[in-house]
Amino acid sequence: MTTNVPQKPGRIMGPVDYLVVEFPGNKFNGEMAPELARLEKNGIVRVIDLVFVVKDQKGNVVITEAKHLGGVAGDAFSAFAGKASEWFSIDDIEAIAAVLPNNSSAAILLYENTWAVHLKEAALNSGAKVVDMGRIPPEIIRSVEQQLNLKGGV
Repeated sequence: MTTNVPQKPGRIMGPVDYLVVEFPGNKFNGEMAPELARLEKNGIVRVIDLVFVVKDQKGNVVITEAKHLGGVAGDAFSAFAGKASEWFSIDDIEAIAAVLPNNSSAAILLYENTWAVHLKEAALNSGAKVVDMGRIPPEIIRSVEQQLNLKGGV
C-alpha cells in the first residue's frame, strides 16, 4: 500500500495501520462510526484517512470521502469528514475497488495508533530502534477466535 505521507517535522507518530472493511450487499449503515469516535476521543487512535468505495450490481464504482457520503452513514461519519488527510493514493483505492465484489461497499481507514506514541518516544530516548513490525493476518485471528469460542475463552 502506498500513501501520500505528509509529516510535520519533529512530530513522533505511533504505528500507522490501514483497515479495509467490506459490506456485502452494500449494507453500510455507519454503525462503526461511534466506536471509531470513542477510540479517537480516548486517545487510542487518530483517524488519518477515510475513504468509501461503493460497487453496484453491474460493477460500477463510486469512490467518495466521508464528507460526500450522505444518508445515515454520512451523518454517522460526518465527524471524520474534516480529519481525512488524503494519504491513500488513487492507485491504492482503485486496487481495493478492483477486488471488491459487485453489489458491495468498503470503508478504507488509515489510522495512527496514538496509544504507542509515548512508548515510541521512550524507546527513542533510550537509544533503541524498531527493527521489525508486523500484523497477524485476519484469517489467523479468526481461527484463534473460533478455537477460543469452542474452549470457552482464555
